[in-house]
Amino acid sequence: MDFVATNCLGRALFSPIFALPDRPANNARFVFLHEDESRPFYVDWEQKARDIVATLRGSAGQRPHDRKLRDLIGELVTKSMTFSSLWARHDVRFHRTGSKRIQHPIVGELELNYEAFDVSSDPGWHMFAYSAEPHSASDERLRLLASWAATPDNESETQLANRLTATPASTDDRPASSGPIQ
Repeated sequence: MDFVATNCLGRALFSPIFALPDRPANNARFVFLHEDESRPFYVDWEQKARDIVATLRGSAGQRPHDRKLRDLIGELVTKSMTFSSLWARHDVRFHRTGSKRIQHPIVGELELNYEAFDVSSDPGWHMFAYSAEPHSASDERLRLLASWAATPDNESETQLANRLTATPASTDDRPASSGPIQ
């Protein structure tokens, strides 16, 4: 559940997780220890929470001697009643593909498809690629987020929004869609 590397768009997409002081940025900690931020971010929060717990349970079964994983699970069990009750259900799940709906604080609701790829040189490591359905509202919002992410740090969100809405790009001028890598 740690973010060990991401591209610029991935960092922008998951900016609420990276905004927290926790390092490394970790999706399970975000969901269970920062519910005030994660519940509005993940539209289907309850399902996301169940999926995370089931994935962690499966990983714990595969790697029972992984101290870092045990420490994360111990932290979540002791600090989150929600995690603790879901952990007690003993659900196991490995999801490699699916869709995710998030309410991004800058561009609004996004419905993204994802695919997980195993990193063969590092067993247990996975890379996630996210994409939006071409020509959908999510595709447009993801493009807007990519533009926001590519702007200099000194441009405010308001200035960027004004600039982007003042000069909309034609569909012929837009680059091919590419999703963030987690």
